[in-house]
Amino acid sequence: MAEFNIDKEENFSEWFDEILKKAELVDKRYPVKGFVAHRPNAEYIEDKIQEMLEHKLKETGHRKARFPNAIPESILQKEADHIEGFEPEVFWITKGGKKDLPERLGLTPTSETVMYTMYSKWITSYRDLPYKIYQRCPVWRHETKHTRPLLRDREFEWIESHDAFKTREEAEEQVEEDIEIAQQVITEKLGVPFHYFKRPEWDKFSGAVHTFGADAFMPDGRFLQIPSTHLLGKNFSKAFNVTYEDRDGEEKQVWQTCFGPAVGRIFAAYIATHGDEKGLRLTWETAPTQAVIVPILHGENKEIEQTAKEVKKTLEDKNIRVELDDSEATPGEKFNHWEMMGAPIRIEIGENEVEEEKLTIKRRDTGEREEIDKKELEQYIEEIPEKIRKELRKQAQEKFKGNIENAETVKEVKEIVEQGKIARANWCSIDKDGKKCADILTSETAGAKVRGTIHHKEEEAKGKCIVCGEEAKEVVYIGKEY
Repeated sequence: MAEFNIDKEENFSEWFDEILKKAELVDKRYPVKGFVAHRPNAEYIEDKIQEMLEHKLKETGHRKARFPNAIPESILQKEADHIEGFEPEVFWITKGGKKDLPERLGLTPTSETVMYTMYSKWITSYRDLPYKIYQRCPVWRHETKHTRPLLRDREFEWIESHDAFKTREEAEEQVEEDIEIAQQVITEKLGVPFHYFKRPEWDKFSGAVHTFGADAFMPDGRFLQIPSTHLLGKNFSKAFNVTYEDRDGEEKQVWQTCFGPAVGRIFAAYIATHGDEKGLRLTWETAPTQAVIVPILHGENKEIEQTAKEVKKTLEDKNIRVELDDSEATPGEKFNHWEMMGAPIRIEIGENEVEEEKLTIKRRDTGEREEIDKKELEQYIEEIPEKIRKELRKQAQEKFKGNIENAETVKEVKEIVEQGKIARANWCSIDKDGKKCADILTSETAGAKVRGTIHHKEEEAKGKCIVCGEEAKEVVYIGKEY
């Protein structure tokens, strides 16, 4: 394989398309727009991400369930604001075989309506609460924007947790727990930094009281929402009659939340955050191949071959996902291939290593070579996963911190966004009153949008709104999005 060598910062779009192809992740040649085939490497990594998320959900008391993916139109219509927000994106099933269906069925764009139809039957008493369920499922949205594999698909897999409580306080605590889960998995485990924004009123989830979105920042200067969490209040419980009998015998509506980590988008942010001009860089936990052994041969050498097999056996005994590359490719071709695939370590074994009973190890995260005694391999393998995770996270966070610049005018916002950065500015309000200013901003900056205020970061607005000149109440962050 030839060296990749596309500058991610200068030409992210080409870099991303090529890495999906050359690392054998996603193939967009499937003949339906917005639908792509996920190859085994991608599926392996995505499964690992899902396992991490599911582990945290189960750890916090969620139980896994599964719901149908076909929703009768009459059920979708029960929550008017919700369906109005999603109707342009719904795929409709109108026939069963050759016969017209008596009612159109929507392919699930998101699962509130189908799940709460059943919650109204399953939740009857205060003893049933809190009620915390999640499912792992595909959803379908007829995206009208330019589709991009992983970044904006028309079919994607995600995890949805939908929770019900007796009080608003409990629901708000769940929102905080969702945000913590995202932080623990996406940043701590995968090393992908993000901002968790409280979305403006005009950009919240249809039917929600408040929406909070986790935005990663891509190398081309665009935000990518990865998970989002929503305080739904009682909007859906009223529409779907999700009620319980309290201790005093009174029937009450539940308070609800939902949390949606989009696994494909998290995967895209993971690739974009850590990948470089040589290909993928992966954490130990997610890598399909954790270690690759490359014998450096100049003709036949039984000692090198035997040592390589011994090292492979040692790693296999430690349950390491290891490959011994004894193909006919040159060492350079092998190096390029496994760097593209993101194997966290490469173990090189040549004549010097055999003679001195040492191993040369090349780390993918730092690019550094290390020489260790062969007998130290097991200890090295025990320590390296955490070192790699910390290093990738550190590199990503250092880069992420330098992306924000203050703007005092709409013109400055446009200049900052065109430089591929995030604009921070004073704003009149993220309630409905601020929408007029948001529309003007988007028009005058060629598509930049107010992403919201950073959750749990108290920032005092000083001065005037950059659009209308009224006294500012908020400090907002502005950028383009996928």
